[in-house]
Amino acid sequence: MVESIAATSLLGHRPVYGGYHSQCISTRRKLFDTCRIPVTEFIGRKVGCGRLTRLGVDQLETPPIKARAMEVTKEAHSNREEEEEERIPQDFRYQIDTAVDRKPGFWPPKNKADDPSLHNPLLRLERMGSGWLAVIFEWEGVLIEDYPDLERQAWQALSQEEGKSRLPAFLLHTIEGMKNEQAISEVLCWSRDPQEVKRMASRKEQIYQALHGGRYIFRYGSWEFLNLLTRYKIPMALVATRPRKFLEKAIRAVGIEGLFTVIVAADDVRRGKPDPEMFLYAAKLLNFIPERCIVFGNSNQTVEAAHDARMKCVAVASKHPMYELGAADLVVRRLDELSVTHLKNLAHTELSEFESAEPELQMEEEDEADRSSIEDVDDDFW
Repeated sequence: MVESIAATSLLGHRPVYGGYHSQCISTRRKLFDTCRIPVTEFIGRKVGCGRLTRLGVDQLETPPIKARAMEVTKEAHSNREEEEEERIPQDFRYQIDTAVDRKPGFWPPKNKADDPSLHNPLLRLERMGSGWLAVIFEWEGVLIEDYPDLERQAWQALSQEEGKSRLPAFLLHTIEGMKNEQAISEVLCWSRDPQEVKRMASRKEQIYQALHGGRYIFRYGSWEFLNLLTRYKIPMALVATRPRKFLEKAIRAVGIEGLFTVIVAADDVRRGKPDPEMFLYAAKLLNFIPERCIVFGNSNQTVEAAHDARMKCVAVASKHPMYELGAADLVVRRLDELSVTHLKNLAHTELSEFESAEPELQMEEEDEADRSSIEDVDDDFW
């Protein structure tokens, strides 16, 4: 029996037992002792086995499947390490990708509210906060009572003196809020001579002052709101389309001289509403950027001029209903309905405060694309 076993399974073969690896704490692979059986020798009727010898690593035969698996595993580990190195640099000085074209001087955009000449960092921080703001008041219809009927009567009286036809209602509505010179030369077209235009404008103002009689009455809530702004030391400017001598006389009559930091009258600007020149000039004298100025008016012409100047506008519904002033940023019936918190919310930092030309360029490109598409449609239609 022993001979048959030796003849069929052991004779002439050298079975090799594969090596087994174990992993220790140091992650080094150790090779267990691997033995091989020498050629079987028969001693009598006993099967003899020679001395087991230790095999080296170079003498082992690794199966092809196992070798391939080891290569794939090693390649996967190397790829993962490369991805981690690309994602997190070793020096940790990488920047967040904001998907914005980093042109020289383009990003980050400069905040126009910041003043690098200030050496106190707290003052610079205060300027960039929502508490750094100024207010610009209109005179009639906002702080004091307005008399639009007297204004229309003064224009009708002037037209009668000059031998002109009676002014229709839509023309009187158009010249509302304009300077007298601007209304006479551009809307009514009574004269182009500067001296003649100045004479008629002065005469119209004299007629109005005679009809008015010097009656200046504060609107409800205006005095309380002015005291609130004074207590919080918020700079205030006053703008009006009246000549300076009449405006200063009215200010002394109500007893608020010295309250306003800046006063802009019709003598200081060339054009009135809806042109934003008056508001921009007041902001320049206040040394505030337009985005941090809040205009208080009572007409849609004021809202249009304030928005053209990149300012916020609070409309007071003194002579127009509230629903007609919906274009304003805020509509109130009386000024004492407001608080400093409302003003800070209006002066909150927005993108328009930063010097960046990219949105405007993008809007221009979109407008050109829309215009070209409209032209194509028109050509196809005709």
